[in-house]
Amino acid sequence: MGALFLNSSSFAPIKFVRVPEKCDRCSLRRKRSVVYCQGSGGNVVKSSGFSSVLTESAALRDAGSLVLSPNGKSQAEIAVKDLVPYGGPSTSLVEVHDGIGIVKFLRGKGFLITGATGFLAKVLIEKILRTEPDVGKIFLLIKAKNKEAAMERLRSEIINAEIFKCLRQTHGRSYQSFMLSKLVPVVGNICESNLGFDEDLAGFIAKEVDVIVNSAAITTFDERYDVAIDINTKGPCHLMGFAKKCKKLKLFLQVSTAYVNGQRQGRIMERPFNIGDNIAREIFEFSSSKPLPTLDIEGEMKLASDFMEASEVKSVAQKMKELGLERAKRYGWQDTYVFTKAMGEMMIDKMRGEIPVVIIRPSVIESTCKEPFPGWMEGNRMMDPIVLYYGKGQLTGFLVDPNGVLDVVPADMVVNATLAAMAKHGVAQKPDMNVYQIASSVVNPLVFNDLAKLLYEHYNSSPCMDSKGRPIKVPSMKLFSSMEEFSTHLWGDAIQRSGLTAVASSNEKLSQKLESICRKSVEQAKYLANIYEPYTFYGGRFDNSNTQRLMESMSEEEKKKFGFDVSSIDWRDYITNVHIPGLRRHVMKGRGMCS
Repeated sequence: MGALFLNSSSFAPIKFVRVPEKCDRCSLRRKRSVVYCQGSGGNVVKSSGFSSVLTESAALRDAGSLVLSPNGKSQAEIAVKDLVPYGGPSTSLVEVHDGIGIVKFLRGKGFLITGATGFLAKVLIEKILRTEPDVGKIFLLIKAKNKEAAMERLRSEIINAEIFKCLRQTHGRSYQSFMLSKLVPVVGNICESNLGFDEDLAGFIAKEVDVIVNSAAITTFDERYDVAIDINTKGPCHLMGFAKKCKKLKLFLQVSTAYVNGQRQGRIMERPFNIGDNIAREIFEFSSSKPLPTLDIEGEMKLASDFMEASEVKSVAQKMKELGLERAKRYGWQDTYVFTKAMGEMMIDKMRGEIPVVIIRPSVIESTCKEPFPGWMEGNRMMDPIVLYYGKGQLTGFLVDPNGVLDVVPADMVVNATLAAMAKHGVAQKPDMNVYQIASSVVNPLVFNDLAKLLYEHYNSSPCMDSKGRPIKVPSMKLFSSMEEFSTHLWGDAIQRSGLTAVASSNEKLSQKLESICRKSVEQAKYLANIYEPYTFYGGRFDNSNTQRLMESMSEEEKKKFGFDVSSIDWRDYITNVHIPGLRRHVMKGRGMCS
């Protein structure tokens, strides 16, 4: 390998500027389309100049682009005493002096984050950079052809993302250079051994990383079995293998899901899996007359690989989907996604050795509640297609237990709990595996019946507009407990909306066309209902005692800045004033809204 050296011609000084005290939390004020950051806070570091790029051998250049800080120093090397707040010396900087010490832990730490272009990871990255700009390098594993493509993804999908607008306002013209001085795009693939790194790149990153965050996942419920295993099960194995090369690693943090608990019922505690755990055995061990299967993860990996080789190319995708669902249900999980995520947790436990591990298990993650501003989200989350179809008058009922619970948590609360757990166990560095369920079903349940009423109230007062600019009137949402009742309702509703009955006798050709449209509409809704049924009739409730104890160990200042008390959420306010407006603004991009 050639010698590594800094390109000194691109160095530029760091500037420190004072900003108004209240600059921690972001909220929207409609005044000349400006977003204001406000909240309790202190000084914010602003950097100027251009990023300097590490120059390395050709092999290293091919593996990824590494961006260093503008003056060749890490921000941690800049003494905190040099940052004097407006009004004179003070201890009211971002640093917290008691509690867990979240901000203090973040300062100067190096991160490796996978799934960085995903929804939750962006919220995490934004929170870290906003609360502790003196964090070390954040290496972002990005799947791309080369370093130029990775840098382009970094710029287009992260740096230019709307969620970073508060940081953009704070840093002004220095925003790009600040972001490039902290975020380092690295070409790699979690599905490959050694993450696809060559030895030089792997060795360099391994010396820099204090915390690994695995946020990469394939979340499609009925994904192909081989694809889901590659990312959700083998991916954590490859990452843990790399973690063992990181000499100063303090923590391995796995972002999982509360639904890895599969078909467990009642109050579900926060406990880790052991290798080969089998939920079907837990549930049916004493009631089944037949021998129950033993879960062999290595065997499941081999099964998926062998099945792929034996299948015909044209039918392999569908057969792989069916195989995943069949294997999941065989062992007591509802779908391929949660089954392969659970196996990923098991493999982490098997491989971790002395590495401290935190497993974060959020339930259904939805739009931000407060930070960096209310209602931000990307893509359709779990309940959102139903919410949007209903608002547009395309779905007037759904298959769901009316008295069941939708377990929802805002993304910013998930991130705050993640950072608190990270700091707590990153400081302790005990070789344990700690599980935190970030969930609302026990402490603050949102009942489907109540959700349906809230949706009606919102769209009744703020209706969507049709293509001609007329308000779409929606009826109260009907909830059905059987597929038969739901199918009957769908057909009646589709026929009424299409006008099929009126043209049936007068125009046979048009009648056949409308009937085909109705059938397609009904099948789409039934498919959605089938996929969601394990969740809309879910019998488990996620205990969050560990998470509550974590919150109790925080200082009052930390609770203000990193709050995640899901019991405090006012669902009426969140659903009607935060989530649905955010969904319409950020996902629908304002389509169908009043001008």
